[in-house]
Order: sequence, then structure tokens, then C-alpha cells
Amino acid sequence: MKEKQFDMVLNTKAAERRENISFLSVKEAEKAKNFHSTFPIYKHTPLISLQSLAEKLQVKSIYLKDESKRFGLNAFKVLGASYAIANEIGRKIGKEITELSAESILSEDTKEKIGDITFVTATDGNHGRGVTWTAKQLGQKAVVYMPKGSALERLENIRAEGADAEITDMNYDDAVRLAQKMAEEKGWIVVQDTAWEGYEDIPRWIMQGYTTMGHEIMEQIPEKPTHIFLQAGVGSMAGAMTGFFSNLYNEDKPIIVIVEPAKADCLFQTAKADDGKLHNVTGDMDTIMAGLACGEPCTIGWDVLKGYADAFIRCPEYAAADGMRILASPAKGDTAVTAGESGAAAFGCMANILMDENLAEWKKLLKLDENAKILCISTEGDTDQKNYQDVVWGGKYTKYRE
Repeated sequence: MKEKQFDMVLNTKAAERRENISFLSVKEAEKAKNFHSTFPIYKHTPLISLQSLAEKLQVKSIYLKDESKRFGLNAFKVLGASYAIANEIGRKIGKEITELSAESILSEDTKEKIGDITFVTATDGNHGRGVTWTAKQLGQKAVVYMPKGSALERLENIRAEGADAEITDMNYDDAVRLAQKMAEEKGWIVVQDTAWEGYEDIPRWIMQGYTTMGHEIMEQIPEKPTHIFLQAGVGSMAGAMTGFFSNLYNEDKPIIVIVEPAKADCLFQTAKADDGKLHNVTGDMDTIMAGLACGEPCTIGWDVLKGYADAFIRCPEYAAADGMRILASPAKGDTAVTAGESGAAAFGCMANILMDENLAEWKKLLKLDENAKILCISTEGDTDQKNYQDVVWGGKYTKYRE
């Protein structure tokens, strides 16, 4: 029997650490959504009510945002990539994002002003595909570096969008450093959702781009959630959603829980240490939750999470796998959802807390009772179809048999 890898730390000092998060306000989210809506392919992704599951798990309601339907790319990442690239082009031509649209950026006048640009990024798949799709849509080029162990399907999907892409022999964080190095040498522009000293504008724009999801949820959800479970890699998506919903609900904000793989738990380790420093995770980080296999927190994301997230959880591989299987074969009357390993991570963690007697104390600590109204976001579909089938059909990563 393998050791269970669930662990949780409560952020009891959150209120003392709150900083200005106005860059993730409803007003800023509306700007992002308005820009995204200028792409002809734009539409709201579904917000699904899993009411039968809620009844089985003895909570009031469960809602799931399904980002597998985003722009035909099977993942949410394009929201951040496209918004950041548009803002960067706007900076080059002296225009605000509110003055830009996909059509205007593609115009001959804009093209003449900005010339040819190469955007470079590191990714396990979804972000790189979003950067490449956007570059292609806007008539520009993309170069993508992927960490070792990345799925060949994800590589080919990126190449199919027109990028010069390769799988390196590095982990994710070293691939980010490679992208930065190549950008400095060749004059390319890095589009990365993690931040470092001197590189903060684009990560901030990426986070703002993600708030389109929050704005859509605000319009779709019939009741205020009491709980939000968010998966995290570097923490940019989790930070964006935490900031948006904290701004939306203010003092009545939901309980927000951040979920990471046990093998890549840099935010959990930072919260647990509680010493004012960021704590990195090194090594291969060989989790099935490839989109979350990040060892270094995004500074901007952490600045939001440290003040507004209520708990940080590290979860085992089987938690994500459980989430994938539950969503693929839902309770009678609920809609089936195809959720990938990273996409199902927070949902699977939530479901385990509600089902596993060994985690009963956590239910009390997090106030997950019959009045709980829970929101999760499935951030990707089956972006690695072979592994998806191995998990959902073949039972891979079943509890205690990882």
C-alpha cells in the first residue's frame, strides 16, 4: 500500500497579507472578455450543474466550467496568451487594449507598424498551443520549448498550428529559462505565465486574460458559490480566479482552496513554510498532471493567493484520475465532461474530500456541509488521448495503485 499524499495547510493569516488586486477587478475582466469576443470563434464555454453528484456527495450544488470547448483548442490557456500578445502589440503601436480587436491587429496598417515578431514560450502543451494559435491568427511566428516527458500528441498539436516546437531534456522551469535565453539572443518576445524581476507585464496580462472565465461564470452561475476549488501550477490561473472572485464578492468571498500535485507542490510548500519566501520544487516532477508540473511559483500569482486563498492542498495522482473518471461517467442525470489530468485535479481533490472518511476532518475545517455550493473549473480536455484512455478506461492511477 502506497503512502497517501494528501496534505493541507490552512492560510490563517490571509487577511493580514492582502495587497491591491484591482488589476483583477470585474472591470478589467470585462476588458479581457470584450477583446476575446472579437475573435469570430469566441463563445462562452459551458457551466455545467452536477446536481445529481451534489446530492450523492451531500452538498447543495456543484458547478463545473468546461474549458475543453475553448476556441477549439481543448484548453483555457489561449485566453491568457491571446490577451498578453494583444497588449504587447498595443504597446508597440501606442494603443490601449480597449482600442484593439483581432481584426485591427491583423490589418495591414498594424502589420506595417509592428513588422515580424517571434513569440517564444515554454509549455507542457496547452499554453504553447495557445501562444502558437494566437501568433498564427495575428500573422506572427512562435517558437515553443517543452519539458522532457511531454506527450507527443501535444507536441504535434502545437506544430500543427505552425510553431517551431521541440521537446527538450529539461524540466519545465529550465525550459522557461531556455526560452528567456533564446529571446535575449534573438530578439524574440517571451510569453510566459510566470514572472521574475523585470518580467511582469506579460504575466499580469496573461492573468487578466484568464479572468474572461470568471466573467463568464459570473453571468452563468445561478447562485453565489460558497467554495471554489482551483488547481495550480505556477499559480497564475489560480491567482487570476482567486483575485477576480475576491473582487466580485468582497467580504463575502467564497472559501477558496488551491490544489497541486504532491510531486509539484511549490505553492503548498511556500504556504507551509510561512516565512515570507517563495519555496521552489526541483527535479523531474513526473506527475500525470503535466500542466501543473511547475516548481517555481509565479510571484504575481502568489501575491494574490497569499492574501485571498484559504487553504492549500497537495494531492496524489489518483485524485486527478478519480476526477477524470467521475466526470466521464457521471451520476445519472448529470452531463458527462471530458476532463484531462490537470483539468480534473481540483475537482478530483474536492470529490475525495467529500467521499473519503480519512479526510472527514477536512470537510469540517473547510465547511463542506449540506449548504456548500461548490465551483470547479475543468481547464483542459483530453489533450493526451492515450493517457486519458489509460486512466478512464484502463483504471490507471487507481487509489493505492499508482
